[in-house]
Amino acid sequence: MAATEVIVGPTLREFWIGLGRAFAGALIFAVPVLMTMEAWALGFHLHPLRLALLLAVTVPMLVLLHKYGGFRETVMLRDRIADALVALLVAAFAATAVLLIFGIVNAEMPLREVVGKIAVQVVPGSLGASLARAQLGPSPLEDNEIPEPGYAGELFLMVVGALFLSVNIAPTEEVVLIAYKMNPWQEVALVIGTLGLMHAFVYELEFRGTHNPEPGAGFFSIFFRYAIVGYALVMLVNAYILWTFGRTDGAGLSETLSAVVVLSFPGALGAAVARLIL
Repeated sequence: MAATEVIVGPTLREFWIGLGRAFAGALIFAVPVLMTMEAWALGFHLHPLRLALLLAVTVPMLVLLHKYGGFRETVMLRDRIADALVALLVAAFAATAVLLIFGIVNAEMPLREVVGKIAVQVVPGSLGASLARAQLGPSPLEDNEIPEPGYAGELFLMVVGALFLSVNIAPTEEVVLIAYKMNPWQEVALVIGTLGLMHAFVYELEFRGTHNPEPGAGFFSIFFRYAIVGYALVMLVNAYILWTFGRTDGAGLSETLSAVVVLSFPGALGAAVARLIL
């Protein structure tokens, strides 16, 4: 009779170490937004439905992220959901503590403003908490046992990598200012240059953890399926982020597209090196 495998849960010490790593990751990822004045203002005037939608979208993203973030391949869906909710709670706690110490939130403020300022920080913080729990400590999987994502998984990791950089930059005024200063030819050059950097970062510079092309795959096939499709996803994600943060309100199509192109520069770089940070 085959021996039954016994799965032993984490000890109390391992549990608190995991929470500590998650807290550290939340701070590392969210500190640019935590110390950005525009992000504080967003918490005051951002429409509650947009903020609620952003948080609702974040939950399934975190659940999927835990599938590829270095946790056990056999972990059940309910465990990934629990980890995602823990990441959100840790991020909210970290943001609350820092904003209280900075004096950005206090007991005299309306509850809606306090909740809004904290909620804006939860997305980058929860990403950091999720990744830190898998990356800052020893992984439960050996390198050759880590599940390799398929094509859809690669695209998903690109989206998360784009969020890693874009969500910290999108609240700032500089995105709109740069978009205003650029002419159409400069925007075209930025798109072409960004696509070239994406392809180089993923395939040409041989960074650790980057994707290995399929045997026999030609340059144009790889460039279209990863650089072009990946960049299109980055633009869609950034358009949504800009809309959520109110950066597209009152702007025409050309102004909105310009802002998306500008924000997609750091977003695409994050997407290109997603396998290094995820």
